[in-house]
Amino acid sequence: MPIQTLDHINIRTANLESMIAWYQDVLGLTLGPRPNFSFGGAWLYAGEVAIVHLVEVAEQPGMADTLQLEHFALAATDKEGFLAKLEAAGIPSRVNTLADFGITQVNIHDPDGNHIHVDFRE
Repeated sequence: MPIQTLDHINIRTANLESMIAWYQDVLGLTLGPRPNFSFGGAWLYAGEVAIVHLVEVAEQPGMADTLQLEHFALAATDKEGFLAKLEAAGIPSRVNTLADFGITQVNIHDPDGNHIHVDFRE
């Protein structure tokens, strides 16, 4: 069975409320249903799909606890609107253009420092 698509990202955080707000306000995801796990957390949706799963932990994971994930990427539309939203919110970004592939990447970091790039097809 070949892989067809990325299902979700799972992020451990001790800053659950600020992470929920950031993913809603900056990336436009919506808070939605989540199974009744024995630990706190939240699922954030893009349309009908819960693409970001936040897991609440007592202490913020330190560098020794992190996996070797460098970033995750999301595809989006309306690059100009997204850049304006980041500027208005004072969120630093770095734009990288992959001209040979027709993609512009907007690199940002969430409140816990996770690297995300949002890809726009040109």
